[in-house]
Amino acid sequence: MSADEQKPAPNKDAAAESRGRHLLDRARQAPAPPRRRARRRVDPDDQPWSGAGADARDPAQLGDSVAALVSERKWEETLRTAGIPARWELIVGAEVAAHCRPERLEAGELTCVAESTAWATQIRLLSRSILERLAAEIGPGVVRSLRVHGPTAPDWRHGPLRVTGRGPRDTYG
Repeated sequence: MSADEQKPAPNKDAAAESRGRHLLDRARQAPAPPRRRARRRVDPDDQPWSGAGADARDPAQLGDSVAALVSERKWEETLRTAGIPARWELIVGAEVAAHCRPERLEAGELTCVAESTAWATQIRLLSRSILERLAAEIGPGVVRSLRVHGPTAPDWRHGPLRVTGRGPRDTYG
C-alpha cells in the first residue's frame, strides 16, 4: 500500500468537517422537542384496569355473581316457585309424591293432579298440612291455596275455537 491510499486528501476532510459543523449548528438552532405532559390522575370509576386494591371489577365467585343477578332482576319469588316441582317429594313426602304431582302455580293457587279420585280426596284432606310445609320450605305467601283434581279423560279439543256437536265418533269406517 502506498502513502496516498492510507491518508485521505485534506480537502475531502475539510468538506466533511464543514458539512458536520453545518448540521450540528442547524440542530442547535432548532426548537426543543415538546415536553411530555404530566399524567393526570384518572378517576377510579373511569379507569379501565383494576389496581392493587379490591374493587367491583375483580373476579368473583359464581354463586355471589348469580345471587347479585337474581336480586338485581327481582327473581327471588320466581326461583322459589320454580323449586316446587324439583323438591315436591321432600315437601310432601315420598308416598304422597308417588300419587300426586304439581301441575301449575297461578296467582298463589297450586294445582295438583292425583293419579285417582281416591288420592285426590285424600290429598284434599291433607291440604292444610301440605300448605304449611310449602310455606316452611318455599316461603310464606307464595302458595295460598291448593287445588287437587283427579285424572281426566283425554281432551280432543285443540286450539281456541270450538265446534258444538256430538264430538269425535267412529270416523274410520
